[in-house]
Amino acid sequence: MKKSTRILAVLFLAALFTTSALAAEGGNSRKGKYLYKKNCKTCHVAGAEGGELTPLSKTQAQWDRFFKKNAADCLEHVKGKLTGQDMTDINQFLFDHAADSDQPETCG
Repeated sequence: MKKSTRILAVLFLAALFTTSALAAEGGNSRKGKYLYKKNCKTCHVAGAEGGELTPLSKTQAQWDRFFKKNAADCLEHVKGKLTGQDMTDINQFLFDHAADSDQPETCG
């Protein structure tokens, strides 16, 4: 990735995630589930390139940390398909159905 593109992605994500106490705030969980299944699940199942990841793979705090640290890399993999708001929606879905949530889910 070009240096200028990486810098813009980092600045965009920093602005996106510093506006709320929890990175998952402001997302649409229902839309996030749809987007996860459409764009993420193919690489994040057992034996796939990205390794298995489901909402149950992490706690709510771990999902927030994951998106703060890895969102730029995730966006690079789905370049042109997802916006920052889409990533917030996916984070919201994973956060809402994390292992320690009220409604844990596997995303089957």
